[in-house]
Amino acid sequence: MATPQLIFVDGTFAELAQEMADFVQVGEEVQPLLEQDKREDALDAIVKASHILNGAPEKDFTPAYNLLIHLVLQSEEPKKYLPSLCGNLLKPITGSPTHGFTLASNALTTMFNLLDKSNPLRFNVFMQIVRFIRQNSQFDLLKPRLKNVEGWLNEWKSDSESQRKLYVEVSDAANDGGDQEESYFYLLKALATFDRDNQEEVTSDEAQKLSLRALRMAISSPSRFDFNDLRSLPSVHALSDSHPVYSQLLDIFTEQDLEDYNDFRDEHQGWIENEKLDHEKLQRKMRLLTFASLAASTPNREIPYASIAKALQIPVEDVEMWTIDVIRSKLVEGRLSQKQKVFLVHRTTYRVFGEKQWRELGTRVDQFKTVVDRLVGVVRKAQTDVEAQREREQQELERKLANAGLDEPQQRGGNRGGRTGGPRQTRPRTDDDD
Repeated sequence: MATPQLIFVDGTFAELAQEMADFVQVGEEVQPLLEQDKREDALDAIVKASHILNGAPEKDFTPAYNLLIHLVLQSEEPKKYLPSLCGNLLKPITGSPTHGFTLASNALTTMFNLLDKSNPLRFNVFMQIVRFIRQNSQFDLLKPRLKNVEGWLNEWKSDSESQRKLYVEVSDAANDGGDQEESYFYLLKALATFDRDNQEEVTSDEAQKLSLRALRMAISSPSRFDFNDLRSLPSVHALSDSHPVYSQLLDIFTEQDLEDYNDFRDEHQGWIENEKLDHEKLQRKMRLLTFASLAASTPNREIPYASIAKALQIPVEDVEMWTIDVIRSKLVEGRLSQKQKVFLVHRTTYRVFGEKQWRELGTRVDQFKTVVDRLVGVVRKAQTDVEAQREREQQELERKLANAGLDEPQQRGGNRGGRTGGPRQTRPRTDDDD
């Protein structure tokens, strides 16, 4: 989207309208209407002829559209004219094939920014901007503005249906622009607008159509491995009645393994191909998910190559390649021991966290507690041994001192200089002292 623009105009409505009418070649028709102060009729005639602006010289396009937007916003009912302006801008700008996208984008952005922030008409203009972006495959230009969408919808007091329409439009634009993650994100936001307490709404044709689309995107995406956000939506739950085979496939990708996927294919032969799903991509994804489940369910955190090969139904010589792939997918962290032919698990992602996972976690907590208890026992024993050794050394030192006749600490310095640790003794003076 282009940067915001300001419009500077000078003149009365009648003067500006006549100027605009002359430019779009309806001046004679509009002049008597303006003289009779029929502003809305005059504006209606101008807007109907405004498609001529698409062929205007490049230097005149922006000034002319700015003036037209200004006139429309002076109307008592701008909502009546904005769709025509937006519709014209979505058509080719023949007056400037090279810069047509930029010129039209600037005009649409000006229209959006000149409306008051809380004006619900902004919703309609923004919808047209999204369609314009999608039409021209320029989703990257729209993406930075999407962080404001939720706040805008609140300001415009848009109802659930309007929000859903916008989210679906953004999802379509992202999909056409090659951004599958953003497309999926806004599709989920669209699904969240259905009232989960209204069974009729979540089972409606629209809800089921969008849910099925989201499911197909989720299982086909090479980088999406978490399906819990999708399964938590009531409309997706309802697929178990409207599209039971798809619902079964989603359950497999959410919490089951490659063997279950293969059983599904045998049970529904040709179904994946008929639904135009890519079996090779689905099978590869199931192998990665199966690897993650295997790593999460291994208590000792060491997985032999043979166990990996069996679970993934691959030759043992391919284990290291698949291990690298699962690490790149960030489903598992660890390292290979080529010498021992095992994969050492450092961290793994639980695909679901239910009763089974709680039991596994409880087992690991108990194992960890046992290890900690052993470490505490070893530390305490070491402390006891150190204290016992210290006491023995103290006793040995006291014994040696006692044997030397130096029981008191003060006597450890000996009898140097003719003095002892006791009081100095005196003797009578004799003649020899001289």
